[in-house]
This record gives sequence, structure tokens and C-alpha cells, in this order.
Amino acid sequence: MIKKIFFQSIFFNFFFIKEVFAAESGGMPQLNPEFWISQIFWLTLTFGILYVVLSKLILPKISANLELRKSQIQENIEAAEKQRENSEVKLKEYDEIILKSKMEAKNIFKDARDKVLKDINSKKETLDKQIDDEVKKAEQEIEVLKKGAPERINKIAIETSSELVKKLIGAEVNNSSISAIVDDLSKRNGDRYYDN
Repeated sequence: MIKKIFFQSIFFNFFFIKEVFAAESGGMPQLNPEFWISQIFWLTLTFGILYVVLSKLILPKISANLELRKSQIQENIEAAEKQRENSEVKLKEYDEIILKSKMEAKNIFKDARDKVLKDINSKKETLDKQIDDEVKKAEQEIEVLKKGAPERINKIAIETSSELVKKLIGAEVNNSSISAIVDDLSKRNGDRYYDN
């Protein structure tokens, strides 16, 4: 770029020679042709030194800085890409852990529910069995009472009748007579109550 500027300035000086002569006659001494050689020399020397300084000292530093910055940017981009890949891997692992936890929780809940239902059914069966046993016992007791009730009733009736007759007439009555009367009455009237 510096070379380009240098050659453009020399070309500019030679191209506008006519305008320079016209300007010199108008009172511009720096455009006097007799000073051109020295001006061109100093111009060449100045731009040459500037070119050497820029190309050997300044531009390499700028170039090195640009390369350093470029490499740092590239490293940052690579690090960011690596972090992004790591983040995606971690995110996938996190999703897998969440899915696994959900499945485990679902299985635990299912197992707990099955266990509770099993316990409930077991206790229900036990309770049903106990209730059935109690009902059978009660039915047996009722059956025993039912079978023994007429005899007890007859016995109570005989004792009560014997005492009533004794109090009414003041004499002892034979229990076998009273028993025959009570049996006859119970056969006629009592059977219909027991059948029900």
C-alpha cells in the first residue's frame, strides 16, 4: 500500500507539469522547476525512509498483533465450540438422568401400589375368612340354641307350672303330668314358631 502511494505521488507530480508551470508563474515558488530535483530527492528520501520504517518496524508489529489476535479469536471460537459440545453432552446426560429417574420413580410407585393392593387383598381375604368363621360359629350356636330351646322352654314351663299349681292349690303336683301337658301344648302351638 505504501508503494502504491509512493508511485501515485510521483506520477501525480509528472502528470501535472503544465499546471505546475502555470502555478509557478502565478507566484508559487515551491513549484519552480529549478527546485524540483531537490524536492524529488527529498520526497523520494522521505517516502523511502517512511517505507523502510513502516515495512521493517511498524507493519511487522501490526501484522504480529493481527496474527496474535486472529489466533486468540480462533482459540476462543474453538474453546466456545468445545464448551458448546460439552454442554450438549451434559444436557443429554441430564435428560437421560431425568428420564431414568422418572422411570425408577414410576417403577417404585407401581411396586408400592402393587404391594399395598396385595396387602389389602390379603387382609381382606383374612377378614372375609374371619367373618365367615364367625358367621358359621354364630349359625352353629343359633342351631344349637334352636335345637335346645324347646327342651329348655319345656323345662322352664314345667317348673313354673309346678310352682303355680303348688301356690294355687297348695299341694305338690306330679311333674310327669305337668310335663305331658306342656309337651302336648308345645307340639300343638310351639312348632309353628320354631319352623319360622
